Formats: sequence, structure tokens, C-alpha cells
Amino acid sequence: MTTPPTGQIRAPTAETAWNEPAALVAAMLNPALIATLLSAAADAYTRRQTTGMPWALSFIVAPMTLHQGTREALPVSTRTHLSTWISHHPVLRAGFPRRAKVLVAPVRAGLRFGLRHDVLEVHHDCLKPATLPHTAPPQDTEMHDILRSARLLGRWIAENETAAVFAGLGVGP
Repeated sequence: MTTPPTGQIRAPTAETAWNEPAALVAAMLNPALIATLLSAAADAYTRRQTTGMPWALSFIVAPMTLHQGTREALPVSTRTHLSTWISHHPVLRAGFPRRAKVLVAPVRAGLRFGLRHDVLEVHHDCLKPATLPHTAPPQDTEMHDILRSARLLGRWIAENETAAVFAGLGVGP
């Protein structure tokens, strides 16, 4: 890339990979992906609380599983209490409200997609999986990590009051 005489920077040429991060973000905000991760979380939640996962928790699950830093910081089991985990990760908690706000529209699109394509069902304001994927994603892929995290979050938030989850993360339903 060269600098024009005026000091302005030219737009990147077609050979640069500057559009790759944008493509990655678009893939992560895909309604089908969001519907799938919500289905995995709702399935895990429903195994602990048969009523199903309150649909409002979709706005907690998606930002926690799609944000790589948060996903990597999640515990491997639900033995760690959610409030303890939050207190040990103040930087992730501080950024969570902004991440959650940015994902409101994509989560809504994922919910609509999931309901329209029989991935999710709503029963008394709670989500339940309508169908589960027949094949698991390959091990050691980001998709595998996202779905594993979604299932963990489903089990974990089932052990907490919905209001406490929102309050602990500094957001409101």
C-alpha cells in the first residue's frame, strides 16, 4: 500500500486480506449458527429444568459463546458457581454489556430462524430444542468449541435464577 502525496491512505487493494475479519464476523452472526447454539443451550438447560430455557437467556448465551475470550475462560464443568466465575473475570464482565447489546439483532434473527426452521420451539415463554443436529462438528474446530460452550452454559444457567444471571453480568432482560 502506498501513501498518496496528500497524506491520505489509499483503500486496500484486492490482494489484501482486510476483508477476512469482516467475513469471519458475518459467519459468527449467521442466524443458523445462532439458532444451533441456542438449541444446544436449551437442550442442556431442559435436561436440568424440564420447563425449558427462558427465551431471554438467549441474549446471555450467544454473547458468551460467540466471544472467543469469554468462551475460552469458561470453566470445564458447572461445579464453579456462576457468581464466583464472574468475580474472577472482571474484565470479561465489564465488556459483557456492550457485547450483549451488539448481538441483540443477530440473536433475534437467530431465534426467528430457529423457530421458522424447526430448530427451536417455544413453550410458555421458554425455549426447547425442536431437533438436534444429527452429526457433531469435527473435534478441534471453533464450531465444536461454540456448541460445547453453549451446552455448558445451558447446564450452568439452569442452576441459577434468571434474574441473578442478568444482574451478575450487568445487563437487564
